[in-house]
Amino acid sequence: MKKVTVKQDYIKKLKQQQNPLILEEAIVQPNKLAEGEIIALHTPQGDFLATAYTGRQNKGMGWVLTFKEGVSIDQAFFKQKLLTAISKRSSYYQAEETTAFRVFNGEGDGIGGLIIDYFDGYYVIQWYSEGIYAFKDWIIQVFDELADYQGIYEKKRFDTKGQYVEDDDFVKGTRGEFPLIVKENGMNYAVYLNDGAMVGIFLDQRDVRKALRDKYAKGKHVLNTFSYTGAFSVAAALGGAAKTTSVDLAKRSKSKTIEQFSVNGIDFEQQDIIVMDVFDYFKYAKRKNLQFDVVVLDPPSFARSKKRTFRTAKDYPELIENSIDLLEKNGVIIASTNTASFGMKKFKDMIHRGFQAKKKKYTILEEFSLPGDFTVNKHFKQGNYLKVLVIQVKD
Repeated sequence: MKKVTVKQDYIKKLKQQQNPLILEEAIVQPNKLAEGEIIALHTPQGDFLATAYTGRQNKGMGWVLTFKEGVSIDQAFFKQKLLTAISKRSSYYQAEETTAFRVFNGEGDGIGGLIIDYFDGYYVIQWYSEGIYAFKDWIIQVFDELADYQGIYEKKRFDTKGQYVEDDDFVKGTRGEFPLIVKENGMNYAVYLNDGAMVGIFLDQRDVRKALRDKYAKGKHVLNTFSYTGAFSVAAALGGAAKTTSVDLAKRSKSKTIEQFSVNGIDFEQQDIIVMDVFDYFKYAKRKNLQFDVVVLDPPSFARSKKRTFRTAKDYPELIENSIDLLEKNGVIIASTNTASFGMKKFKDMIHRGFQAKKKKYTILEEFSLPGDFTVNKHFKQGNYLKVLVIQVKD
């Protein structure tokens, strides 16, 4: 194991705060470290700090595996981490109403850069660096020993700037027949495990979709912006919404949303599915005096179209302003962001600025963060990235 020196300025972050992410600038001569190398981190005086692996991604250059001295990082170590994570999710495996969930959540389960999701008998492993990919055989073998899967797929996310590597994502087992229909709180969702970086549903929004279905949709007209495959629209329709309107710029979003309605037995022709830039749709809806009872805002952290660039940290208040213009009396906004660079307090400030600009008062009805299967490391705040507020306008 190679001994690596941590610069004095970063020792506190490692030793006292136990932040598992290793930054390039924290290491003496980081360019001499190969991907997937197990390293022992020490102070300039030679004192042990942690054992880590090198795996360069957009967040940093590697992750701490243990802060305990003398722990062997071998196949048995990885096996124990995976088995512990699987054991924690035993109730999810047994749930009949939900058949898709997260099995391993990176640094939250002790190995940063590794994400594993379960989709009704199939596992999807996401590798966020060439470094973690070096341990592929060890990780696959754990699932082979458990021998309780239909097939394994993977997403290699270590191309330039962390982009997905286009490839056949099938690893082993039996190839799935797609769409694979999974359940989430009794709702059906069509997923594709071998069709690019995304599978068709974001599992971290499970609790929010359930709340929309059970509490906010009945008899309402729901506008779902940045709708992707229409997962929120399906939840609203199944919750008794009078109508849903789904808006997304991606052309394939329409066919995908039609499919999601169809696998739930919902007549998609009774819903509005619109391919358009969301900000252009806001302008269109204002001209037509369209009004909605519920507006769902779940934008990407960063998006670029021909007309504009959207950045959550800068542009979210404008989203709120536009939504307020379209709301019926006592309307509800479900505001969400997955941006990891700021916390809930700053997000609430953004919401407040949007309402302030419109001279409107509001009440926060509910707050959501990551669901229980998305285990979070308390020493790594960025890992708890999801922030959702259910807000009611006070008229």
